[in-house]
Amino acid sequence: MSELREVLDDLLAEGESLDAMVASLPSEAWATMTPASGWTIAHQIAHLTWTDDASILAATDAAAFQEVVTEAWKNPTGFVDEGAATLALIPPAELLTRWRAGRVALATALGGVPAGVKLPWFGPPMSPMSMATARIMETWAHGLDVADTLGITRPPTMRLRHVAHISVRTRDFAFQVHNLTPPAEPFHVALTAPDGSTWTWGPTDAAQSVTGPALDLCLVATQRRHRADTSLVATGPDADKWLDIAQAFAGLPGPGRQPS
Repeated sequence: MSELREVLDDLLAEGESLDAMVASLPSEAWATMTPASGWTIAHQIAHLTWTDDASILAATDAAAFQEVVTEAWKNPTGFVDEGAATLALIPPAELLTRWRAGRVALATALGGVPAGVKLPWFGPPMSPMSMATARIMETWAHGLDVADTLGITRPPTMRLRHVAHISVRTRDFAFQVHNLTPPAEPFHVALTAPDGSTWTWGPTDAAQSVTGPALDLCLVATQRRHRADTSLVATGPDADKWLDIAQAFAGLPGPGRQPS
């Protein structure tokens, strides 16, 4: 099995995990507010649906996707949220059906991109692998909002490695989006995986490091938990600053969550 196919299978599995939480909800429950300010459960699913649809266009019709980008530039800070708000008005059963179809269509589209081709996006072009990884990260993060709303505890899976990877890879972006100069040297990041193994990034002899549970870094980098509520340990001033501003998602810095 190719590496891309494995990532796409994980993307489908992550969507199924969230699907299982909302599939049997009564229609009125979709209007329940989540920890994301102003967003209901319907908004969470609508956002994923909208972004999946945009990703499919990027993978299959570059000209049509460019039209989406042109519209986005007219309202760069609110375009995506407006898309989610519009889709959230669809009856829940219809929205769920559309999201399910889009998840499968996206995996098919990304799997069909020729080797070496990068896809247009709202930021720099992305490989199919990077786009699939980003979709896993978003699906997991929005799924966590839904789980928190419904009082469901989801045990972390090994799919979390994708979220951890993009959390580490976006280190410099997190500094840049806060108008800060990224550190000149890489950190050593050592995270405990759900199965007890260790995932690592960066040289072992790096002067600065971050260690702790993989789940905790994913929670911080998706801004679903405050670092004070985690077991992450930063060694070095830049590594410590990173945990304050870590951001695995594109766009402007979010407000994050307050410590409990």
